[in-house]
Amino acid sequence: MERKITKKYTNGEVTVVWQPHVCIHSTICFKGLPEVFNPNKRPWITPEQSTTKAIVDQVSKCPSGALSFYMNDETQDKDVKVDAETIVEPVENGPLLVYGNVTIKKQNGAAQTSNKVTAFCRCGASGNKPFCDGTHKNIDFRAS
Repeated sequence: MERKITKKYTNGEVTVVWQPHVCIHSTICFKGLPEVFNPNKRPWITPEQSTTKAIVDQVSKCPSGALSFYMNDETQDKDVKVDAETIVEPVENGPLLVYGNVTIKKQNGAAQTSNKVTAFCRCGASGNKPFCDGTHKNIDFRAS
């Protein structure tokens, strides 16, 4: 069984939460904000290197939800709702990205809500179905 690690990094205003077991290695984080996200350094996330706004904007683009954030002055977790239409975008030879509010009903009947971007598996080989786990890269998946 894979260990489910959660790590947190803060700049004092915002805390970035990283869940590596969810990551699909899209590289959006470090291509978009390399001064904060650098996989060649340890720690690889250094939020003190940028502004809170830039960090929030970049983390919000994470297609898998492996990166998330919360504002340090928030006293309790709140449900965040995106007030926008739902957009579906197939990534070439990769996952199906769904932007907006989505409720996913799992096989066991449990419901999970996503309010940002959700990456769904298209190759059929994910170990985290219905979500993408990056396996499409390992099996050289090609969408027809």
